[in-house]
Amino acid sequence: MPQTAPRPSTETLSGFGNLTRARAQRLMVSAMRIALYARVSTTDQSCEMQLRELHDYVPTRGWEVVEEYVDTSWSGAKTRRPALDRLLADARVRRFDVVLVWKLDRWGRSLLDCIHSIQELVSLGVRFLAVTQNFDTDESNPMSRFLLHILAAFGELEREMIRERVRTGLRNARAKGKPLGRPKRIFRRDEACRLRAEGMSWRKIAKTLDVPVSTVMSACSSENLPRT
Repeated sequence: MPQTAPRPSTETLSGFGNLTRARAQRLMVSAMRIALYARVSTTDQSCEMQLRELHDYVPTRGWEVVEEYVDTSWSGAKTRRPALDRLLADARVRRFDVVLVWKLDRWGRSLLDCIHSIQELVSLGVRFLAVTQNFDTDESNPMSRFLLHILAAFGELEREMIRERVRTGLRNARAKGKPLGRPKRIFRRDEACRLRAEGMSWRKIAKTLDVPVSTVMSACSSENLPRT
């Protein structure tokens, strides 16, 4: 009995009609929307070289640049930067599919902040790529997943080291007899209680003595004055 020849695969992806899966995937890759991020720390520096190399890289992948985000005269140690904040806001509404940077240190200098923002992009389905260092969060790449786990481990290590430094500092301060916590506000507590006893409102007492309402209420409650 003659064997029937296998039918060609017509498996399709949603949104691509009757194209085969392989062809649809190629079209999806070529349709990638790209955001470029560049940063320099001082006004006498320029992002021109970073942007030029990023623009040269994009056509080699068949991608399309949809937006540039440039922070000039902003330190990488700062977590809040105008262009970076705008990029993250646009990522949350999926204005682009991939973020390209020249080097990882252009994204940020703090390991902890870098990891946090890159993990946020990954959770939003946005790919992150540092083109000169071949750092890529493409989920189809096992090495990328491995690097993300390594970064997360380093981030947790840095958080623990920060916590330990804080605890060590507090122990050292206590050993030297230094007062910890907020300094106590100095004001006439007896005057606050007197004004309250005369029927003045908490808000007016606070304004008169130039202290927060909660501070006045706390001081008067210690004198067993009613809060109402």
